[in-house]
Amino acid sequence: MGDTFNKDELKARMQGALDVLLKEFTGLRTSRASTALLDPIMVDAYGSAMPLNQVGTVSAPDARMLSVQVWDKSMVKAVEKAIREAGLGLNPSADGQVVRVPMPDLSEERRKELAKIAAKYAEQTRIAVRNVRRDGMDHLKKLEKDKAISEDEHHRFSGDLQTLTDEFVKKVDTHLAQKERDIMQI
Repeated sequence: MGDTFNKDELKARMQGALDVLLKEFTGLRTSRASTALLDPIMVDAYGSAMPLNQVGTVSAPDARMLSVQVWDKSMVKAVEKAIREAGLGLNPSADGQVVRVPMPDLSEERRKELAKIAAKYAEQTRIAVRNVRRDGMDHLKKLEKDKAISEDEHHRFSGDLQTLTDEFVKKVDTHLAQKERDIMQI
């Protein structure tokens, strides 16, 4: 931030925290099959862990099924194993070079559990946004102490920073409410 107050940098950091939340949300199951569900899965391939999407093409042929077209026939078993052991409650089955992943119905208990996980992710993001605000406020205090900005400027920038923080916390709450609706929808 140097010796000036850069609101855009703080906004970019807050946006980064929100982007991470949205990516985490895509990995949480809803009632529809989503290819993003398999994004975090790593496959033991060629002696190292590789993202699933680097060993095959993931698609959602319908709302209750995902499929992975594995490019290298020798990798089919490894893909199947990685999906089964990912802790997502999925039971894949291989059919030639295609691994089919049926989406089991979510029980009421599992839906509530997923909603709690979503809320936990959202709270971590709110904390990250507030930490960016705190960094900005600390920087403002230092600028005023070093006489780089006046007391009035400090007050104005503090207000801007609080407004920005409130905007991002509201975005987090909005995305959480939408994700909870998606999860609870049967």
